[in-house]
Amino acid sequence: MNDSHQALADREAIREQIYRYCRAMDRIDHQLGYGIWHPDGSADYGPMYSGSGRGFIDWVCEQHSAMLGHSHQVANILIQLDGDRAGSEAYVTATLRFRQEGRLMQTIARGRYVDRWSRRDGRWAIDHRTYIHDFDELVDVPASITEGWGRRDTTDPSYAVLGG
Repeated sequence: MNDSHQALADREAIREQIYRYCRAMDRIDHQLGYGIWHPDGSADYGPMYSGSGRGFIDWVCEQHSAMLGHSHQVANILIQLDGDRAGSEAYVTATLRFRQEGRLMQTIARGRYVDRWSRRDGRWAIDHRTYIHDFDELVDVPASITEGWGRRDTTDPSYAVLGG
């Protein structure tokens, strides 16, 4: 593979990992989430969490389990390659629904994942993630038009098509 094709393949592999992270969070899929980080990878989410990447997956899956639903999207993914190392920035919007004192509430958080990556044994994974929180909002949801039918686990219909 020539250098430009390899660079495209590397960027796509990293981008795919970022997307898989969102899927892991929304499906509360620990195993998928663990694969985003190298075993010695770390995560810094400011005052929310600082520690291992695997520990972060466990922590956030526990937090999300108490919610009614959540959806993560990423955009504006920039990737800078340097051989078997890379850096990336991805803008994230996380929408979280939950009940608080009997009221249906929704938080929309916007921030950025700033990641350091490395390719080990042919696989790109995160060495360290810094989450930068830009802003959020908390709103009352007066009513929901339709109950969602997506599942927050591996019984979601997407697993029948994409697998784990």
